[in-house]
Order: sequence, then C-alpha cells, then structure tokens
Amino acid sequence: MALSVIGVGFMRTGTESLKMALEILGYGPCHHMKVVLSDPDQEALWRRVVAGETIPWETLYDGYNSAVDFPTAFYWRELTAHYPEPPLIMTVRSSESWYASMTKSVFPTLKKLTDPGSVGSAMISQGTFDGRGDDPDHAVAVYEKHNNDVQSAFSSDRLLVYELGSGWTPLCEFLGKPIPDEDYPHSNTAEEFDEFFDKRLSRMNL
Repeated sequence: MALSVIGVGFMRTGTESLKMALEILGYGPCHHMKVVLSDPDQEALWRRVVAGETIPWETLYDGYNSAVDFPTAFYWRELTAHYPEPPLIMTVRSSESWYASMTKSVFPTLKKLTDPGSVGSAMISQGTFDGRGDDPDHAVAVYEKHNNDVQSAFSSDRLLVYELGSGWTPLCEFLGKPIPDEDYPHSNTAEEFDEFFDKRLSRMNL
C-alpha cells in the first residue's frame, strides 16, 4: 500500500485531528508519531532510521494509506521525492500559539528523555531543534523556516496549507471528497498529550 496523502505539518498544529479526519475520509490507516510510540516494531524501525540506517519507505509505512506529523514531516523532502504524486497537507497555526502549545506539551516531555538514541531525542529535540526548544526565537525560526520551505517547494495544486480550525471544507475541496455528516474531529489537547506520554514514560523511555 503506497501513501495516498502525506501530511507535512509540524507537531502541535492539529495533526492528530487531521489523522482522524483523513481516516473518516477513507485514507486510513493514517501514520502518526503516536503510532511509532505505541508500536514496538514501529519504534524499533524508526530508531534505526534516526541512527542513520536506510530502510525502504514502503517498509516504514507498510499498511498505512496516509501519514501526518513526525516522523513524516521531518523527512518531507525525501518522502515527497519518493512519492511524487500524493497530495500534501501542511497544517499550520500562528507561531505564537504553536510555541505556546509546544511549551505545554512536547518540550517538557523531551526534557524527560534520557536516551540520546530515542526517536524523540534524536529526531525532535536534537535533529529538529538543536536542543534549543527553550529558546523561543530559535524554535519559532525553525517552525517558520519549515513552513516557508514547504510552501516554496510546491504549488497549490499539490499542497494544501490548512489553518488549524478550518473545518472540513478546505480539506474536502482539496481532496475532492464530500463533506462528512459529522463534525471535524478535535483531539490531542495538551492534557491528552500529557496523559499519553505520562503513561508512555512510565513503561519505557522514548
């Protein structure tokens, strides 16, 4: 199964809600960072990737019809080159609200990690933010550069820039799907994020 839709937006931009929305629209199962951290086989594969091993994308996304969040957004250049046809969706929100959300969820969790080879440490803390998540100017610059780089690389024919909270209409119009007879999903609040990772950290280190 090849990826039919690729999400290239950063974490904390509504990616889990997009995951649920894509699954409602028939693009499931949808890959997400929570999948990696909930599936020991997935985690083992991605740990090998962040350690520098080359693993076929078809192996990493085996069984998935779409993908959003990290690790997908981290490897957006490689993935979009390998899969040149699927539509791309970049979820975004204001830089200020994004950083505020990160400081309530992702960054405090990353501080708890002790294994430098973990996906969270190697890919996100160091690989994305150079260990400087506490520096708002640096973190926001990383976020904005990512968004600008993606928008510079693709036209609107292939890329939808989806503003957090926009509901079904822009997504369904872009994908050519009818609007479902249910509310656009809303998930992964800061509280839900903390609950997930507190349970995760109680079992093992990321």
